[in-house]
Amino acid sequence: MNIDQAEGLRKRLSHSFHQAKTVAVVSGKGGVGKSNFVVNFSLQLIKRNKKILILDLDIGMGNIDILIGNRSTYSIVDLLKNDTSLNEIIEKETNGLHYIAGGSSLNQLFKLNDLQRNRFYKIFETLVHQYDYIFFDMGAGASEESLFFTLSADECIVITTPEPTSITDAYGMVKHIVSRNNHIPIYAVLNRWNKKGDGLASLKKFQKVIQQFLSVEVNSLGVIPDDSFVVKGVTAQQPYSEIYPKAKASKAIKQLADVYLREKGIGDSINTSFLGRLKNWMEG
Repeated sequence: MNIDQAEGLRKRLSHSFHQAKTVAVVSGKGGVGKSNFVVNFSLQLIKRNKKILILDLDIGMGNIDILIGNRSTYSIVDLLKNDTSLNEIIEKETNGLHYIAGGSSLNQLFKLNDLQRNRFYKIFETLVHQYDYIFFDMGAGASEESLFFTLSADECIVITTPEPTSITDAYGMVKHIVSRNNHIPIYAVLNRWNKKGDGLASLKKFQKVIQQFLSVEVNSLGVIPDDSFVVKGVTAQQPYSEIYPKAKASKAIKQLADVYLREKGIGDSINTSFLGRLKNWMEG
């Protein structure tokens, strides 16, 4: 075997063992900036040489394409129902962001025949070898269908805001998750911090309440301040961290990405069993 052949074999073996980390991004209620977080957080990871795919599972309310000023031609439903090719369905932005738009009904994913279900598994098996991270932008709250993906993911990020109702709903979301899977790592982000004082202290209180009443540890990922430039970015249909890099929220999202990749056990590629867990939930 010559040097070129050996290098080719090494790359193929490395590719076969590498699998993306799957991350479900959830919230207890709508309107907390979850999708905006997913887009801008993903872009920061891309700038750190990570390959990212967003799967928009906020079905019927998906707005990933709106946030980046694009109109998607296909959705995940086309992939499964209409035999659209994987290459056609993945939207690829010039900033390196890849995403698959949501369809009109997540229920369709759980009404597949055996042939369609096996096709879905094979497609996802391909995807986990192509990316470093696959983010599931879940719909607000906890439907039975969305829980399949959340509970199967390698980890979960919960987005909340300082409002008491948002905190309460985020707590309820965590409770719902850990009642079904108390082993999944959960991280919390406090978005739109608009009060005086330390936002991290408020996030720590949230952590303590969950530890006290649910006996699980939720790790703090960080705080994103309330920032008018975020709204301007939404209006312009461009990620705020791209067009306003010096804004307070942009600096915060950059810091969150650094924390995510720096912390031990967070952000490392792993030999995931996501598909195995998903099969158990979907077919169990």
